[in-house]
Amino acid sequence: MDLNQPPTPPTATPVYTTVAAAPGMFGTKIPSTVAFAIAILLFFLPFSEIKCGGQALMNNSGLGFALGKEWKFAGGYGKDMLNDKNSKTGGEKAGNAQYFIIAAMALGVLGLILSLTEVKTGTRIAMVSGILAAGVLVAFMFDIKKWFNDGMAKQASEKATDGTDSLGLGKMGDVKLSLAFTPWFYIAIIAFLAAAFFCYKRMTTPKT
Repeated sequence: MDLNQPPTPPTATPVYTTVAAAPGMFGTKIPSTVAFAIAILLFFLPFSEIKCGGQALMNNSGLGFALGKEWKFAGGYGKDMLNDKNSKTGGEKAGNAQYFIIAAMALGVLGLILSLTEVKTGTRIAMVSGILAAGVLVAFMFDIKKWFNDGMAKQASEKATDGTDSLGLGKMGDVKLSLAFTPWFYIAIIAFLAAAFFCYKRMTTPKT
């Protein structure tokens, strides 16, 4: 063995650095913001319908409930008669439904604004707002059903009779009326819950 051979230099130990993964879509404000925006826009569409023999006769939008507007005849039928009936139906309020729908809209707007912020507390409040908005819409649904069952069916039947008689449609008002909620209403509830879920995912997703 050659004693003059230079020693073998020690092998350098490689140093590995962990690169944080990108947060992905759930780590951004986009999903929750879009969900809140969709839920709010759905308030401009019909939320509930009064059906006559399976056919939608009258409807009202989420915004219409919030503003306390009268039910509208589908397709514009009976529009001229609504003004004559206001004096009879104006005093009939749908329980606390108007307050419920206003609260749902306010919570939705609050959630939308806070979901745009980068503060974790704001995201947490937005998540709670989405859950509460969905819950308030459910309470609104039960209140409207109670209101309809307690007397609106009779008044709607009178409106239908007046409108259909003027159109020569006979006694359509004798057909049993029913209350139904549109798919837009249920999608709004789902959108609020989805917004709350997206806020939760945003809070729990590690930042880069």
